[in-house]
Amino acid sequence: MKLNNTPTLETERLILRKFTEDDIQAIYDIYSDQEVNRFLPWFPVKTMEEAREVFEEHYAHIYNQPRGYRYAVCLKGENVPVGYVHVGTDDSFDLGYGLRKEFWRRGLMTEAAKAVIGQVKRDGFPYLTATHDVENPHSGDVMRKLGMQYEYTYEEQWQPKNTMVTFRLYQLNFDNSNIRRYDKYWIVSKVHYIEEELRE
Repeated sequence: MKLNNTPTLETERLILRKFTEDDIQAIYDIYSDQEVNRFLPWFPVKTMEEAREVFEEHYAHIYNQPRGYRYAVCLKGENVPVGYVHVGTDDSFDLGYGLRKEFWRRGLMTEAAKAVIGQVKRDGFPYLTATHDVENPHSGDVMRKLGMQYEYTYEEQWQPKNTMVTFRLYQLNFDNSNIRRYDKYWIVSKVHYIEEELRE
């Protein structure tokens, strides 16, 4: 698998790039909103100092590694992050994303994630997974628009919020395999099942 670290990407409406220290205000705007962060594992940030900690822990640290995919999503011509797309480099190859709510329902996250998916596919990733809270079906809509397939549903005691959450796992195999399935969450969770109506 090719080593790479968040190469800049461009789409019709967006520039996807690394976050920088100049983006602390934008990070605050994204990570402080209660509604935006309702279905995310971390608590909303409350201060600019906490926003700086997010930058250091979630972005600067990753950018110092040989490989990483942590993107700021910026509208062309403005260069101010309005969201983010992440892909993990552990065995889940987990896709995650967030967007300020005033930019919802415009297809921006699907556009951004498609570009990132294209990059990790070029870099040799075998597959991606993504999960969403069953109470957040719009996130599942994005996953399906990206070509991801529903695999199973499971329960997890989510940290640091320490709440029980029911997740749906989606997966995209780049070799079009219908056999490969990321089973870690299925194995670990005591409660897991398949919602047949979601299978194609």
